[in-house]
Amino acid sequence: MAKDEKDDEVQEAEEKPAKKGGGMLKWIIIGVVLLVVLGGAVGGGLYFYRTMATTSKKPQTPAPVIGQLWPMDPFIVNLRENNGERYLKVVLQLEISTPDVVAELNSLKPKLRDSTLDLLGSKSFQELQELSGKQKLRDDIMIRLNSFLTSGKIVRVYFTDFVIQ
Repeated sequence: MAKDEKDDEVQEAEEKPAKKGGGMLKWIIIGVVLLVVLGGAVGGGLYFYRTMATTSKKPQTPAPVIGQLWPMDPFIVNLRENNGERYLKVVLQLEISTPDVVAELNSLKPKLRDSTLDLLGSKSFQELQELSGKQKLRDDIMIRLNSFLTSGKIVRVYFTDFVIQ
């Protein structure tokens, strides 16, 4: 029996260092995991700081500037294919490329109004009912009126009033 007790003590003595080594391994793994987590947090913080610093240093792009506008008098026309039952009222503003175009637009005002009236009167209710039809009308007006200009051009056509009744 004494021999059995000695064998048990020797066995316990051998097992204790093994437990200490296993405990040390556990602490090493915990330390490595903590280093990885801290490294990720520091890296993420630096990345965030750098991106914020670079975005604040970038010059902010100014809002798109609308050029000088030239207003036209209101247009009221009967729409095509409705026996005069439907009419269109439109007020336009023309964005021009340079202020020098104003004098030319003023001198051509009767021609511009006549051409625009012809174009508006050729449209039907179905064409103007859709958003794409209104955009096409803007483009058509711009192309038609630019054909009269010799200096500068019309950049964009704005509808400030658009009523179909």
